Amino acid sequence: MTIGSGVGVLDKAAAILNALENGPTSLSQLVELTDISRPTVHRIAQSLVHHGLVGRDMHGRFELGNRLVELASAAGEDRLVSAAGPILIKLRDLTGESTQIFRKQGDFRVCIASAERPIGLRDTIPVGTQLSMKAGSAAQVLLAWEDNERMVEGLHHARFTPTILAGVRRRGWAQSLGEREPGVASVSAPVRGQSGRVIAALSLSGPIERLTRQPGKIHHEAVTSAAHELSELLRVQNDHA
Repeated sequence: MTIGSGVGVLDKAAAILNALENGPTSLSQLVELTDISRPTVHRIAQSLVHHGLVGRDMHGRFELGNRLVELASAAGEDRLVSAAGPILIKLRDLTGESTQIFRKQGDFRVCIASAERPIGLRDTIPVGTQLSMKAGSAAQVLLAWEDNERMVEGLHHARFTPTILAGVRRRGWAQSLGEREPGVASVSAPVRGQSGRVIAALSLSGPIERLTRQPGKIHHEAVTSAAHELSELLRVQNDHA
């Protein structure tokens, strides 16, 4: 449990920003996630909107604002990106396949770091690429631990099912075969932030002919180990920040 700073309104504002970490959130969801009264949540969230720290999506839900992106850029390198680099390279060299980190951004998942297989047939996903949240093992991971309302919304028109997501939560990893692109297979595992919430998906991808039709059987241990290592590294960095 996070210890309060003693400045109540700032603690409440921080709780609201933390609750928005995984994407657009309704007022009712904010009340549930923060355990703050509805009028207070609404008043503070609206104040954060005024300052650009929180925004509203096309459905009126609250989401992290553009000002946070500007502040993060001013602060320097994204910790997740900088921490992920060596781990992605190590996983690529261990498996011989391309590796990536995806973060949910609105209705898409965005590749924020990658280490590509240097030669031969490979799955190339440049940093900054926006991909659908409706297909692929990374999308499964980013959706599997969402609350019920977001999960139901995310499953609409998705290539995967509630049963598949239940399996992802049970195993702790996801796999896909040609969901995002014909002939491409992938394996993904969750990267967790300080609070334990899933903040990103670490993925390995390549051609089905090399990964086979059971890519998880071959690579899930390496992928989940890398994701756990990254989660722990972020936790340690946060503790020393």
